[in-house]
Amino acid sequence: MRSPKKSIADRGGRSSVKGRYEVDKSSASTTFAVNAGDLKLKASMTDATFVHGPSLNGLAFSLEKLVSFIIDYNIPKKDLRFQFMNSVRILDKMVSLTYTYARGDNRVGIDSSVAFDLTNKVSMSYALDLANCKVKYVYTHEVLRRTVLEPYYDVSKNSWDFAVTRKFEGGDLVKATYQTSSKNLGLEWNKESRANANQTSDWQGGEVVANDGQAQAGPFHGIVLDFLKTTA
Repeated sequence: MRSPKKSIADRGGRSSVKGRYEVDKSSASTTFAVNAGDLKLKASMTDATFVHGPSLNGLAFSLEKLVSFIIDYNIPKKDLRFQFMNSVRILDKMVSLTYTYARGDNRVGIDSSVAFDLTNKVSMSYALDLANCKVKYVYTHEVLRRTVLEPYYDVSKNSWDFAVTRKFEGGDLVKATYQTSSKNLGLEWNKESRANANQTSDWQGGEVVANDGQAQAGPFHGIVLDFLKTTA
C-alpha cells in the first residue's frame, strides 16, 4: 500500500512573510522565512534595496536551528553575527544559555534564563565588551497566564524599565511599557485574525510613545505597523 502523501507542513515547508512600516520615518522592511526540516532560512530587505533599482542595500540572510544556533549575515555591511544556545541543569533547574558574537560591532555577550515555576522566571544578559549587566524578572499572573509583568533593571544606568502585557481570547494582546531613564511611555497592540487553519494574518500597531508630556514630531510619532502572513 502506498503511504499517504505528506503535506508541505509535514515536510517542514511552512513559510511566512512579515512587513513593517514606520510611519514617522517613512521606511519599510520585509522578511521572508521558510522552514527546511530542522532549519529556518530567512531573507530580509528594506526599501533601500529597491528605491534606486535592485541592489544589495538593506539585504540580509539568516540561518537558524531552533534552540541550537542562529547565523546572520548583512551583505552590504559584511557583518556576521553568531548565536549559540544550550542549557544545563543546576540545582534541579534548567538554565538556558546563549552566547552571542557580532563581528561588525565587536560585541560579545552571554544571556541566561531560568524558570523557577510556571509563573516566575528570571533572565540576565551580560555584555563582555561593555562589562554591563541587565536583569529581568517575569511574573505570569492567573491560571490562564494572560497577564505578564516584567520589571527590568539596567545595572550600568542604574535604571528600571517596566512592561505589562495582557492577552485576550483569540490571540489579541495589549502591551504597555515605561522607561524610567527616558520617561518614555509606550503602548503596543496586536490584532490577530485567522482565515483558515493554514493561514494567519497578524497586524501589529504600536510603540506609540509619549515622552514626559513634550511635543512630538507629528500626529503619527512613534507608530510602527507590522503585518505577518503565515502559510503551511
